[in-house]
Amino acid sequence: MNFHSFDQARAEWEAVRPHFEKAGVVLPDVKAFLCEDWKRDHTLAMDAIPGLFTDPSSAVPAMLTTMIDPTIYEILFTPNKAAQIFGEVRKGTWLDETIMFPQVEHTGEVTSYGDFSENGHAGANTNWPQRQAYLFQTVKEYGERELERAGLARLNWVSEIDRAATTVLNKFLNFVYFFGVQGLQNYGAFNDPNLSTALSPALKAAGGTVWILNGVINAQANEVYADIQALFYKLVSQTNGLVQATDSMILAMSPQSSVALTATNTFNVNVYDLLKKNYPNMRVETAVQYASTSTSNPQGNSAANLVQLIAPNIEGQQTAYCAFNEKLRAHPIIRAMSSYKQKMTSGAWGFVLRMPFGIAQMTGV
Repeated sequence: MNFHSFDQARAEWEAVRPHFEKAGVVLPDVKAFLCEDWKRDHTLAMDAIPGLFTDPSSAVPAMLTTMIDPTIYEILFTPNKAAQIFGEVRKGTWLDETIMFPQVEHTGEVTSYGDFSENGHAGANTNWPQRQAYLFQTVKEYGERELERAGLARLNWVSEIDRAATTVLNKFLNFVYFFGVQGLQNYGAFNDPNLSTALSPALKAAGGTVWILNGVINAQANEVYADIQALFYKLVSQTNGLVQATDSMILAMSPQSSVALTATNTFNVNVYDLLKKNYPNMRVETAVQYASTSTSNPQGNSAANLVQLIAPNIEGQQTAYCAFNEKLRAHPIIRAMSSYKQKMTSGAWGFVLRMPFGIAQMTGV
């Protein structure tokens, strides 16, 4: 058959297409027979026929050339350091709202001996300081389709939600240990009303009082060490000699301030060396909360960079500790029509300061 126009070739193909399909030959992309003029034009190749019979090519689907890395990278958070610095204990249960801490002070007086004298007296004075618990919660929620869609990406979605819930609770618990809860008798390591007044750092040769200025160590090694010596002197004075240089101590500061401990003097001795020689059982701990508040560190100390020198145990008694009444309580999983939800609860007493004289602090380093 000879077709001299494309319309004629297409009409004839549409007429015979059913016969081809009935015979089992299905050619969905064929639009027409080949025109006679095109067959006689040797300048045309089959892939150069003017005008496409099929839709323009869009290459392969993008998903076929997209790879998903099987390694999951998690967003990192600053570490929770309050419990590591001060220690952590459980007190009571989530049913308890108030806790009392008994204190006993021995009293008495003596007098000159006499066979018939009944003077002199020995007694004890008691106090019952209190703290209030704060319960807080978060809720996990996920749907059936949400779980299956995450499964397509090889994500264990329930596990990720579980970890998110515990992370949120632990982050807030750490926050309470440092700052307490406003409106309750629940205080933090920075704002307990019984903490002694903070010292001010000495003026530095380079100007100001800070150890680090604009990312550069501003204080000399001996100046940094002198500030720490002032903290130790206050600790000794507060305890009337119950704390000695060989006792276990914790020097807590921000990670940025700790860089100043690498400052080296003219004898090639840095602050770490001086501390190790003179306070052999002192260890350095860091937490971002000791740094001043900023946009990148909203949980910082509003007063300025803070340093605390802590004697964790004095005469066999613990100076302070972080306390909780419920670390993690997982409530029942509630099934809805096509989703699930579960409440998770924690509770804290905050920072319990038993012996205020066991902590000395300095702001503005």
